Amino acid sequence: MATQPEVLDELRQLRARVPQLTGALAASVDGLVLAQDTTTVEPEGIAALTAAALGVSVRLADATGQGAFRELLVRGDHGYVATYAAGTSAVLTLLAEPRINVGRLHLEARRASVRIGALVDSSRENA
Repeated sequence: MATQPEVLDELRQLRARVPQLTGALAASVDGLVLAQDTTTVEPEGIAALTAAALGVSVRLADATGQGAFRELLVRGDHGYVATYAAGTSAVLTLLAEPRINVGRLHLEARRASVRIGALVDSSRENA
């Protein structure tokens, strides 16, 4: 994919802006890794799980009349997993420490997901 280096650069910049992030992954909505910046988890497995969670989240948002999927936040004992829509064909999934400022996480991730979505969508249009 021609945009992979640009998407990876966006992930790295995001992690630099938000030091409490422990991993970042951009994936297609069907669970294929587009770019990843993480060493703590197996990216292909996380991309597949993200696709499954996305499917449920999209259906839940639709069934409750909340509109199109935008984001999903999971809080565990040891931190957060956050997933954001990135254009029409990709998602951004982030892993974060439990001490992260969730407002800052959302602010930075929403901006990054817009940029990643534009990169991925334009690459698919030009293919």
